Amino acid sequence: MPYKEKTIEKKYYTIGEVAEQFDVATSLIRFWEGEFDIIKPKKNRKGNRQFTKEDIENVKLIYHLVKEKGFTLQGAKDMLKNDSNEVRDKMEMLDSLRNIRGFLTEIKDNI
Repeated sequence: MPYKEKTIEKKYYTIGEVAEQFDVATSLIRFWEGEFDIIKPKKNRKGNRQFTKEDIENVKLIYHLVKEKGFTLQGAKDMLKNDSNEVRDKMEMLDSLRNIRGFLTEIKDNI
């Protein structure tokens, strides 16, 4: 039986890693943290932010509303306050459709 290495999954991500994921500046993540109540990273003794997967999902939701959909900060706050579950569902559906499109494009290119 071949040896299979265990994949190590991180529990916490730095603000730099989160900013790199979304291709934005770390200052924007800090700004959104102050503006939106749903982003609440833990801080270690030094005061460095430690983002969980849930925090990253919340940043992704805000990124989707502000950067992709073009909402103002107040508009994004209102959307999250009124029906954040609906916004999450739509965002997940769009991600799934993008993945399917990429898969189909890859199949088409290989034919």
